[in-house]
Amino acid sequence: MNEPNGAAPTDSVQTARTMFDIVEYITDEQGTSLADLAADLDYAKSTVHRHLRTLEDLEYVVERDDGYYVGLQFLDVGVTARNSYRGYDLVREKVEEIAEETGERAQFFVEEHGMAVYLARSVGDHAVRTDPGIGSRIPLYAASAGKAILSELPEPELFDMLERMSFEPVTEHTITDPEELREELEVVRERGYAFNREESLQGTHAAGVPICDPDGDVIGGLSVTGPSHRLKGERFEEALPDLLLGAANELELNIAHS
Repeated sequence: MNEPNGAAPTDSVQTARTMFDIVEYITDEQGTSLADLAADLDYAKSTVHRHLRTLEDLEYVVERDDGYYVGLQFLDVGVTARNSYRGYDLVREKVEEIAEETGERAQFFVEEHGMAVYLARSVGDHAVRTDPGIGSRIPLYAASAGKAILSELPEPELFDMLERMSFEPVTEHTITDPEELREELEVVRERGYAFNREESLQGTHAAGVPICDPDGDVIGGLSVTGPSHRLKGERFEEALPDLLLGAANELELNIAHS
């Protein structure tokens, strides 16, 4: 029975937040102890232990000799979330093809909650292995594929998204001025591709293009990343965008007829 004045729903929300705080902490730490969880999250040990037991019962957390870890149940959830995106298998194949052709790192991002999320990635023979991995998030404005995605948004949606962004710098080269970003997005919209010059990671450059569905709605961004000393000049500013634009056209056609 619900408590008066809505106490039960409030408690339920707090319980859910506490549980996700615990899951996110274990994920970030790649395993941790009960004592560290309680101390760093400022929860009572009894509270943390109770949530851990529930998460274990549901198979979302496992206890090993050296502490608690996220369980493989999350793998099933993650795969389901990833596969919910239209054309994922086609995207993955194209990312692998581009990585092999360029020798660099290729990736596909989607927008979720105002962030660019890695959905697919492949590394070529000479690729730098510096990205945080599938499912990781970076600000849209700091990634070439992220800027490509933003360039395709309808103006009201773009306005709302930019209003919500904090524009925290990722590196000293990250664009943190909304008006400067808007000006760059206009250029991206006209030419069809975006650049990232050490804006998400020092020493790396990237070029990215948007991928749209048959209705013209953007579904993600395709990009190639490599060391700035290799991705420069004509290769970076002309050859790579041409390759990505061709790949985007082929991918969009395949998605449309899948």
